[in-house]
Amino acid sequence: MRRRVFLVVIVLTAVFLGLDALANHYIFSDLNSIGVPEDVHVDTRTFAATFVIGMSMFATLFLGIVLAVFLTLGAVSGDAERGLLQPIVVRPIGRRSMLVARFLAAAGVCAVYVFGVYLISVAITGAEGSWWPDNIVAPGLLLAFAVVIMTAMSLLGSIFLGSTANGIAIFMLFIGGLVAGLLGTIAHALGSQTISHWATVAAYALPFEALYQDALKQMTAGTSGFTSFLLRLGPFGGSYNSGWGVRLWAAAYLVAIGAAALTAFQRRDL
Repeated sequence: MRRRVFLVVIVLTAVFLGLDALANHYIFSDLNSIGVPEDVHVDTRTFAATFVIGMSMFATLFLGIVLAVFLTLGAVSGDAERGLLQPIVVRPIGRRSMLVARFLAAAGVCAVYVFGVYLISVAITGAEGSWWPDNIVAPGLLLAFAVVIMTAMSLLGSIFLGSTANGIAIFMLFIGGLVAGLLGTIAHALGSQTISHWATVAAYALPFEALYQDALKQMTAGTSGFTSFLLRLGPFGGSYNSGWGVRLWAAAYLVAIGAAALTAFQRRDL
């Protein structure tokens, strides 16, 4: 609150939700005027709603990661440089407790924020377009999990990097993961096995991207036919990494990041 981080995020969120409501209003107002050939069996309402919610999920994930980065980018190096960290880690709580507490606080705030904004965006689309996802809760939980992983990565980076360098590094990793996911979607549509393989490798190396794709998949799990084919072309309706394999890997990845952060922080000279 002292750094006005929440005020910035609240303003950005209000602007985003306002634009989201405006976009939904015009999209579904003009939906009946879209000329689809009779021999093309596409559920235009499902396609439009899925696409706009997918776009909202992308924006929600971005805003959540902005919040996560600002809450953790200087959690170790920044406070150590200002002399705020040394008295805390000596007494009364110690290094391990301090780092775990910082993670739980930031991850908790970011997860609740992302899940809440996701539900609001789904409600906006449902009210305007009279369409609801096949699974409402699971995509929001997966998005929240993705932001928790990025929070852990930012906290790990703060042990080695200064505040500015850590913030730049985390945002570059985020953009890199999204670009890899977009390339993977294009590759699957074109049938390029090589690009698809390396896009999958990148998604597992940065599992927040795989969780985002899983969230998109869960949203349209019951969609079939030509509509499902069009949605898989992406970028906001398509997905190719999903299921419990992705989730278990993300959980193991989070544990590994946490262990690395604790070990590095114990050895860091303050």
